[in-house]
Amino acid sequence: MIRGPASSWAPALVAAYGWILALATLDADGRHYPAAMSDASQHSDLSPRAAVEPWVSEPQYRQGVVDLLGVLAYGALAAFDRLAEDARRAPTLADKVYVASLAALQIDHFNTVRARLAELDADVMAAMKPFHAPFNEFHAHTKPKDWLEGLVLAYVGNGFAADFYREVAAFVDADTRALVHQVLADEGHADFVVERVRAAIAADPRVAGRLALWGRRLVGEALSQAQRVAANRDALTHLLTGTVDRPGMDLAAISRMFSRLVENHTRRMANLGLQA
Repeated sequence: MIRGPASSWAPALVAAYGWILALATLDADGRHYPAAMSDASQHSDLSPRAAVEPWVSEPQYRQGVVDLLGVLAYGALAAFDRLAEDARRAPTLADKVYVASLAALQIDHFNTVRARLAELDADVMAAMKPFHAPFNEFHAHTKPKDWLEGLVLAYVGNGFAADFYREVAAFVDADTRALVHQVLADEGHADFVVERVRAAIAADPRVAGRLALWGRRLVGEALSQAQRVAANRDALTHLLTGTVDRPGMDLAAISRMFSRLVENHTRRMANLGLQA
């Protein structure tokens, strides 16, 4: 679990846990369904899929999926901006080329999400609009000062957010779930970051302390961002909590999800040679 100074973690964790508790009470009748949806319904034909997943046509479910895809679309654009900036700070030409290629890949992800939104008769610009403010605020508070901080941001901060969206994707239809996992796939970036950060620490061990503090700050900001999104987008949070007719998480399952998010963060920090 979490190690390191409690002062850097406690406020964000307390606030986020309060949000998670609130999620579990969104359903007025108190009924929740902890079983995630099966992958057995991987069909391209809408009729058999609708028979297995009848809630796909519900207005609230559709809006939740549009919100989730809007988050991913705007996230891809934000990632493009950040990676392009990281490429400009790259210390070697090889690093510049690699990071620039990752930035270009984010546009492919954006176009993939836009196509899925079009299938749902949703406009990508309208779907992204509610998330401009929280994303921009997150990036305003997490501007890296150098190449190494940019790498840690891409691995730790974005990784935490990606974990959360994968958790939500467990409760959407099979086609949307497959797209979420495709867009959030690692694509080798983690190995690249871990190698560079560990090499920098080996060259100058003092770097570790600064980057560890940076990693803690990033996840605190990511938690705050998730809070803001959840507070303003009921349809998105209902994807997690479910309805009478659609599976979702109860309080215990949401608490376990939160534990998984923190454990994954701790593992990433350890991979970098940093203390969480």
